Amino acid sequence: MEKLKCLVPESIKRMVGESSDEDLASTSSTLLHCLLNLPQFQQMIDDLADSKNSLCGKNKKVALELKQKGNESYLTAEYASALESYSQALRVAPMDAVDMDKNLVATLFLNRASLFHKIGFLTESLRDCKRAISISPTYAKAWYRRGKANVDLGNFKDAVNDFNNAKSFELSLDGKRHIETELNIILERQKSTSRMAVQENENCFGHFDEPCQLKLSQVSTPDKGRGMASQCDIPQASLVHKEEPYALIILKSCRETHCHYCLNQLRADTVPCTSCTIPLYCSEHCQIQAGGEPFSNFQDKIGTKESHSHSHGEYKFALCSDSNPIECFPEHKHECLGVNWPAILPSDIVLAGRILVKSTSQRCSTESNALCDLGLSHSYTQITPESKLELHMYAIVLLCCLQHSFGFELPINGVSLSQTIILISQIRVNSMAIVRMKSVDDPPDQFRKLTSVGDALTSSLEQVPVGQAIYKAASLFNHSCLPNIHAYFLSRTLFIRTTEYVSTGCPLELSYGPQVGQSDCEDRLRYLADKYSFRCQCRGCSQLNLSDLVLNAFCCVNHNCAGVVLESTIINGETRKLNNFPRAPEKQKFDSHLQGHKLNIVDINDVASLALKFNNSSLHIQPGFCLHCGTHRDLDASHEAINKAWSYIKRLQEAIISKDISGTTLLDASRALGILRSTLHAYNKSVAEAEDNLAQAFCLVRDFQSAREHCKESIKILQTLYDPDHIVIGYELVKLASIQLSLDDPAAVDSTNHLGLIFARYFGPHVDFIVPYQQFLKRVAHR
Repeated sequence: MEKLKCLVPESIKRMVGESSDEDLASTSSTLLHCLLNLPQFQQMIDDLADSKNSLCGKNKKVALELKQKGNESYLTAEYASALESYSQALRVAPMDAVDMDKNLVATLFLNRASLFHKIGFLTESLRDCKRAISISPTYAKAWYRRGKANVDLGNFKDAVNDFNNAKSFELSLDGKRHIETELNIILERQKSTSRMAVQENENCFGHFDEPCQLKLSQVSTPDKGRGMASQCDIPQASLVHKEEPYALIILKSCRETHCHYCLNQLRADTVPCTSCTIPLYCSEHCQIQAGGEPFSNFQDKIGTKESHSHSHGEYKFALCSDSNPIECFPEHKHECLGVNWPAILPSDIVLAGRILVKSTSQRCSTESNALCDLGLSHSYTQITPESKLELHMYAIVLLCCLQHSFGFELPINGVSLSQTIILISQIRVNSMAIVRMKSVDDPPDQFRKLTSVGDALTSSLEQVPVGQAIYKAASLFNHSCLPNIHAYFLSRTLFIRTTEYVSTGCPLELSYGPQVGQSDCEDRLRYLADKYSFRCQCRGCSQLNLSDLVLNAFCCVNHNCAGVVLESTIINGETRKLNNFPRAPEKQKFDSHLQGHKLNIVDINDVASLALKFNNSSLHIQPGFCLHCGTHRDLDASHEAINKAWSYIKRLQEAIISKDISGTTLLDASRALGILRSTLHAYNKSVAEAEDNLAQAFCLVRDFQSAREHCKESIKILQTLYDPDHIVIGYELVKLASIQLSLDDPAAVDSTNHLGLIFARYFGPHVDFIVPYQQFLKRVAHR
């Protein structure tokens, strides 16, 4: 794309860079005419959209090679390698490919099922057998293998049925006798056991439904335009909104680790797309919902004698445990042609393609003239000239790819391009990042097993973005750096829950990025302006708060003073907020409904009393002077000391990643922490980070007592920067509780109870689905 940009004449670049949303039809058609005359552009579209140039199509030869590699690894007990080979073979094998008179895909599913059975993954083995049988219903070995898995799972009734079918389809007399012998053994075992059968479920996710009966209203605010507000008083932890996505896409970084439909982490028995090699799914259910065909649809397409050699009436089996699939738009179907553009173009551009295809199908049914009218805000006029040119080019490339590969019935002209440009701009402003909870200590190995309680301890949690989606109604919730609602996801479904008591008429506001406590005011403003093209005016950015004062502050050189010393870059923003402090009574009354957080006036007076004593006309805050006692600190010398100390902390961070921590590294980092504490303010976030790094390091060398103390110190700082019951504190308490459990510290009970209350505040009754690890901590702590 960069090379193509260089070929665009400067006059057209300038015209596009100076354009407004009203000029888009003209500017986009001019650029389109220019690109269509470039051979390089035509070649790029061919590479992206012509199936002849595809790198994402099925390939029988490659599948057979991978199958052979998997077989060799299986025979040498290299099971991880065998699993990878079989799964990759399934990904590239054509659904109609035949190998040794058997459907190749069915054979691969059976081979992988045998591997799963060998390593004790019985439910995975059972599911793969079902998939093989769906494709080849008379596959005797698949019935036999499924029967063996059912026996080990205690499903004796199903096992008897499986072995009877295996016997019926087995052609050799020796094979039939062998199955008959095993069947008799199973019948005897069935009589002598009362073991409960274990049922597997193809559905990758299930959760109880929680009604959302609260009524919200759309309101208009003086600073933020339209937003959402409550029509009644809402208790803390109440579910206020639930929504399915209008369109969704997985992030490129998660394509190999998460299901491309539900976005949950992939299981070992991944399910490939039936037509291309791009997506992986956690179940056949998700594969079908995304637009793929059921495996059973390929029974009559194989054309081998096995397809019709037996009557289907003599056996019964369920092809899918999801009897009531959710009706949804097949979002991957138009991409499922083996072409390259869905794999190469940025995720937000592919998401725009899904929205265009979906809205076009709806337009045909409603006879609307608008290509895609989501009714969402955009920031086209505020973005840079370079970004405007990028949007123009991606819109042209996307429509050309859709038309070339999918037969998209839409003329590519100024009107369609202008609507596509606005759509991409809307996605960049309104799309939500779908996140999953992950333990940062979890290895990616599919075969990981906890060998002891200790292996699961000293863990920490983090939120990892896995997808991007448009939720049309949820886009009406405005931003605040001090939010009163929290968004989370179960599979594809968005849930929004209050994190504090919300009064009638109070705007309900999410955080679009860093919150108070995470970044200082200037960094938050810069992030929001760059990503969303607006200047935040929430209370966290317009009124004084303790967190922004201390987050990056130096301490006073007077050891008896708790005051803050600020740099010039921070002073500018804080001076602006001081001019608004305290605010006019009528405005303050409105904002008191907006947020439940306190201003911490007493704490602010402890660190910045001089600033509060000045009236607005005489306010002059100088860099390097304490805002409490006026003492001066040499900032240049302080920076030099901090940089030197931080070099030792960075060395420790590298050692943590490599898990090779020497005594010298630990000693140097501990001394560096002392320098940081004597130079930075006690509540500076860098001190908390250094404390946390030392806690991690001491865990790795199994000095849990030192780890516990450093973890406590880190949490103490974060509780000042955030609300004491903020979700960030919950994540940190997971670390502390796991360390305490390693020491058999009775205080682990209090830590697990506290983190449970915090997570319940943010996730309500869904907490066990979102943070299952907390249940493990509770069980061990209360043992």
